Amino acid sequence: MQNGGRSVNRTLRRRIKELRERKHVSRSALSQLCGLSRNMIGLYERGDADPSTKTVCVLADVFGVSTDYLLGRTDQWE
Repeated sequence: MQNGGRSVNRTLRRRIKELRERKHVSRSALSQLCGLSRNMIGLYERGDADPSTKTVCVLADVFGVSTDYLLGRTDQWE
């Protein structure tokens, strides 16, 4: 199970960064949209911290994708 968690973390951090960059949103702007500190977005993107379930849901809403997409459970956006 440990390796599965690392894989999800790797996918999650990559997708957060890719979506943020694709939408041309700065870390500061994303943090404001999500009610988080700019530092937390950086921690998530580096894989140094894991977002809460609530934060994953907020990120999915902000990016217009499903939580399953963010977590790597599907490659379909919605």
